[in-house]
Amino acid sequence: MRKAHLASTATYWVAKRFPVIISCEFSYDVRDPYAVTLILDSEGEHPVRWVFSRELLADGLTGGAGEGDVTVWPENDGADGCFLWVEVGRDPHTALFEIPADAITAWLLETYHLVPEGQEAAEVTWDELTHLIE
Repeated sequence: MRKAHLASTATYWVAKRFPVIISCEFSYDVRDPYAVTLILDSEGEHPVRWVFSRELLADGLTGGAGEGDVTVWPENDGADGCFLWVEVGRDPHTALFEIPADAITAWLLETYHLVPEGQEAAEVTWDELTHLIE
């Protein structure tokens, strides 16, 4: 199988003092080697899907990354470990999520075993993409 999948939980910060634990899933498919998919509230009634670059996720694990609809940054709080903050949407309609970073880091390394960084273009089926454009 040429996919990587991670099921986890996220804390949805509805308000500063109102955290809600939800399910989330990260997925990666070598047929779209540049992208990762994040499904928030994956077990809920209205899951929300965000697709963004694998590079953005990797950069966000070590520092702030993203300028558009998805921004990510790490936090090490010392007590509970490392977290990845994920903010989706555009002002004034954004949502903020806190996700444990260790599982994401391990999963991301798995995606790099499937398609090493810099080798993404070799996995793209350009004929299929050209057909879609035409």
